[in-house]
Amino acid sequence: MPAPSKNSAQMETSTIARVKPRLLVRAPVRPAQQRYSGMPMPQPGAERICSPAGLTRRPWLQRLRRALADDLFVLHYQPIVSLADGRVAHREALLRLADEPGGAVIGPASFLPAAERTGLIREIDRTVIEKVAARLGGDRDLSDGGIAVNLSALSVVDRDMLAFIARALERHSVDPSRLVIEVTETASISDMPRARAFCVGVHELGCAVALDDFGAGFGSFHYLKHLPFRYLKIDGAFIRGLPRSAHDQLVVKALVGIVREMGQQTIAEFVGDRETLQLLREYGVDYAQGFELGRPQPLPEPA
Repeated sequence: MPAPSKNSAQMETSTIARVKPRLLVRAPVRPAQQRYSGMPMPQPGAERICSPAGLTRRPWLQRLRRALADDLFVLHYQPIVSLADGRVAHREALLRLADEPGGAVIGPASFLPAAERTGLIREIDRTVIEKVAARLGGDRDLSDGGIAVNLSALSVVDRDMLAFIARALERHSVDPSRLVIEVTETASISDMPRARAFCVGVHELGCAVALDDFGAGFGSFHYLKHLPFRYLKIDGAFIRGLPRSAHDQLVVKALVGIVREMGQQTIAEFVGDRETLQLLREYGVDYAQGFELGRPQPLPEPA
């Protein structure tokens, strides 16, 4: 038998050569850019919501920096409605970029990935908090309650974010109970103890915490156990086909029961028709949000 060559000997001693083939599967977590959208993504007709230029123009880094410097981010608000009496309990602030010629606005799916890659999402989150605090402070007689803000995972573990929220509320003389901080369950929170401390701090400020997109990821009940909350927002994946899915009906009823036993409340996202709304009432869901109840839109400026 011929002696092994030098190359073949190297191959035999290579770690890579000795490793058996493996199949790696990435869990199908919903894209982070769905936050602030107010609608399921991806979806048909997205091109009617985001301008074509907004989907293709680059570079985003300079564009986002300019938007922050020139105050080009705007907020649309979607109502969250009580299923007990039909009143608007509060609204969710949904982020848009208004830097297109002609006044067209760009949805978050176009720019949030770049914002998160570059770290600018922290500054954008702070801009949203400041705008919402100013809105609440300038409209103290708003009859439909407070406003919910969805924070990124980077902001949730940011050690300075809690103090920033407190200063914004104080600066605009806002009753903290009118602010809801949404923590997205599908977000990649790398530091759970820090996230828990943040949620505890939000409660101590007098604000509420909502666990957003609950059920969309694989760590749902881990979040439920470790993050204190007032509202649990049931992910739209369990709501959109609710009238036709016995599985979704079972999940929704189970979540309502668990959250109620914990003394907290549920919100159903992406409610798109009356049949779904009626089922949610029958199951005891507390609040609902979706196109059937109201689309995201700007609010009139306070008088």
